[in-house]
Amino acid sequence: MLVLTRKSNQSIMIGDDIEVSVLSIMGEKVRIGIQAPRDIPVFRKEVYLEIQQEKDAATVVTPGTAAAPADAA
Repeated sequence: MLVLTRKSNQSIMIGDDIEVSVLSIMGEKVRIGIQAPRDIPVFRKEVYLEIQQEKDAATVVTPGTAAAPADAA
């Protein structure tokens, strides 16, 4: 893990297209802004993990419940 120190109104770049900016620091809270291309999803980690759990649950197939292929009609 790369660890960087930034002050308010300073940024870091990830590649050529993603900029992470420190907008403000208030006590223990840090407000950050992320500027990225629209085709790159950006989520808070807890939201990302929830999405992954939902995807995993949707792909679990119990025996005898597998759907027939769409072209099997």
